[in-house]
Amino acid sequence: MTNHFIDYKNSDVVMVIGANPAENHPQAMKWILRGKAERGTKLIVVDPRFTKTAAHADIYAPIRPGTDIAFLLGIINYALEHNLYFHDYVVNYTNASFLVDPNFKFEDGLFSGATTKDGQFVYDPTTWQYQKEGDKIKRDPTLQDPNCVFQILKRFVSRYDIKTVCRITGTPEDVYRQVCELYCSTGRPDKAGNIIYAMGITQHTYGSQNVRAVAILQLLLGNVGIAGGGINAQRGESNVQGSTDMAMLFHLLPGYLSCPDATKHPTLKDYIAKETPKTSFWSNTPKFLISQLKAWFGPKATPENEFCYQWLPKLDGKDHSHMAIFQSMAEGKIKGFFAWGQNPAVGGPAAEATRKAMEKLDWLVVVDLFETETAAFWKRPGADPRKIKTEVFFLPAAFSYEKEGTVTNSGRWIQYRWKAVDPPGDAKSDLWIVDRLFKAVREEYRKGGRFPDPILNMVWDYDAPGSEEPDINKVALEINGYEVDTGKPLPGFAKLTNTGSTACGCWIYAGYWAPDPDLGVVAAKRRDRTDKSGLGLYPKWSFAWPANRRIVYNRCSCDPSGRPWDPARALVYWDGSKWVTNDVPDFGAKDPATGADVPPEKSAQNPFIMVPEGVGRLFGAQYGPRAAALKDGPLPEHYEPIESPVRNLMSKQQNNPVAKIYKGEGATRGEPEKYPYVLTTHRLVEHYQSGAVTRNSPWLTELMPEMFVGISPRLAAKLGIKPGDRVVVLTARGKIYGRASVLPTLQPLKVDGKEVEVVALPWHWGYQGMAPGDSANVVTALFGDPNTFIPEYKALLCDVRKA
Repeated sequence: MTNHFIDYKNSDVVMVIGANPAENHPQAMKWILRGKAERGTKLIVVDPRFTKTAAHADIYAPIRPGTDIAFLLGIINYALEHNLYFHDYVVNYTNASFLVDPNFKFEDGLFSGATTKDGQFVYDPTTWQYQKEGDKIKRDPTLQDPNCVFQILKRFVSRYDIKTVCRITGTPEDVYRQVCELYCSTGRPDKAGNIIYAMGITQHTYGSQNVRAVAILQLLLGNVGIAGGGINAQRGESNVQGSTDMAMLFHLLPGYLSCPDATKHPTLKDYIAKETPKTSFWSNTPKFLISQLKAWFGPKATPENEFCYQWLPKLDGKDHSHMAIFQSMAEGKIKGFFAWGQNPAVGGPAAEATRKAMEKLDWLVVVDLFETETAAFWKRPGADPRKIKTEVFFLPAAFSYEKEGTVTNSGRWIQYRWKAVDPPGDAKSDLWIVDRLFKAVREEYRKGGRFPDPILNMVWDYDAPGSEEPDINKVALEINGYEVDTGKPLPGFAKLTNTGSTACGCWIYAGYWAPDPDLGVVAAKRRDRTDKSGLGLYPKWSFAWPANRRIVYNRCSCDPSGRPWDPARALVYWDGSKWVTNDVPDFGAKDPATGADVPPEKSAQNPFIMVPEGVGRLFGAQYGPRAAALKDGPLPEHYEPIESPVRNLMSKQQNNPVAKIYKGEGATRGEPEKYPYVLTTHRLVEHYQSGAVTRNSPWLTELMPEMFVGISPRLAAKLGIKPGDRVVVLTARGKIYGRASVLPTLQPLKVDGKEVEVVALPWHWGYQGMAPGDSANVVTALFGDPNTFIPEYKALLCDVRKA
């Protein structure tokens, strides 16, 4: 998320696509509505359902699930065709002028480099590179060279005319044209367009390319790095951003450092050589990683022993994402599993396969508030506990109001939450539980073990005298970073070194636990409402990573000479002798040696400091560390979902050729002849995630007591179904039951001359709690994005019948 919730009030046009903030992200919706009331912000909502957010829209555009790329590329084509893109921004702040290898091609749905490896389709991205003279990338500032990114993009999207896009998406042509006109009106210096997305964009076999399409559109219109603009992902709950920051994904270390790979990075020297680009802020990777190793292993980490790099676990080149874990579990390869604050028996795809896989475990530990479906998988309907050998341990956990610590919201604001009440009974905080577990494991290693050194020597000194809870201040200081010799908190990541003189658990969080001399509290605890900008930045309310910067890439908010594109929404600007800042500059504004202000022409060369090229990427080239091309191409192309009722109108390549398809019953494909309707999943305001908490609340279960199936009035009439009838939904993976919800919020779409019905399932139900019901994920599939491995929850095929 480049911007933040409050900034939504500064937008001229907001396009919500694949999200429903009125129900799922009410703080986001609050500021959208503030913009509508005070600024006249126009709201576009793109969704298969007429949602509560759509009820506030100036333009509602219905769309067939799984066709977002066609929808977005059509807007890009419209902007280019009608010269509505922000020319000066594009020339100076994107790679539009960069020349690409003349051997790069795209033909009939495939990019150059298509090949096979171990029987699988893969791309060789050799031709997805820039032309270079030595180390310098060749450019054409006129944007006329046929091999420059701008011309490649222009040719590529020219196929996505309005008529073709609407044949694919089902969006009426007149509505789509209005969307194009309104959103492209933001491609000017005095306008700001904001795109808000969520799981409706990401949960596809081309989810990463969906996000790339959003990014390309925003870069073309000059909407990145400005107040009121941005690419703004809405997270699923209050600390999803924080959990990813702290490496809850298998391939990352905290702070988005690449996890070491045993084959690629046998030594620290190898890791630094292969993961550190020559340019961009990622050139500081050695400082980030070595400081992290010092935080974890303290005085044991020295230059002589590679700062204990060999003590880190390494990747083995295999997929260890969610779907892969449960596939391995089903094969008996995983013996033990911690389900900590997650409920995969409801939340994972092909949920019945997930539940069966847990029967192969020796042991399962569930850390949660209530006995979830995962904790009770052995007594689910149809299971025979006598045949299940898995030993289940349930550790009762404290709810968010019953513990304290920081959470990080979608806008990257790290805020400290104080405990409101003590947890009931034996329930404990996550910090207490992990502290006791680690100490128990370490005690066992003291008795002997295959590789005890990392466990016995890890820094673990969080005890608080007189309290059974660990000292959260010590944990926070380690994450923030400190001087090794003095223990003094680091004010920011600029102070990190690669010598071992600093320790820091997560470099992007450096500064969040540093004292604020004006307020007398650490940055995460600040609650000061002062905001000289008038834009809602509130720089002393909590802390925003990185460096308390509220809007990233803010050098792009002014032209190369430092003049703000829009003086009324100035974030940073050059007054002729120095930088005037409302936000923390996201560029080298000061000379690190002299402290003098760096003139604007220098910073204009690299406004995107986290990208090796220094500019925004309209074309995702293969360009070294931290800039590898996506596995499915340097540009987003429309493919149909793995299950689709229609053929791909753009090429003979029906599906993403490198989509991740897993094994087992959960990966069975359904054909439209048997499953004629498009299935999508969604969330409700009354229930939360897998329903583990909300289905144990009497008030919420009374408001939304039963699993239901959303269908259009026309489909209901065709099938003889009345509102409230019990219906069955079938896919190639299984079937579930629910009550029919027949409302005009769902309407059939005209797709390539064919009427296509959409069936919508909320996913919050399971067999536990006060309001049990069938889980939508019983009928979803083990199809995933090749880059992120996220499942394709949002576009499948089903049949519906009266039960």
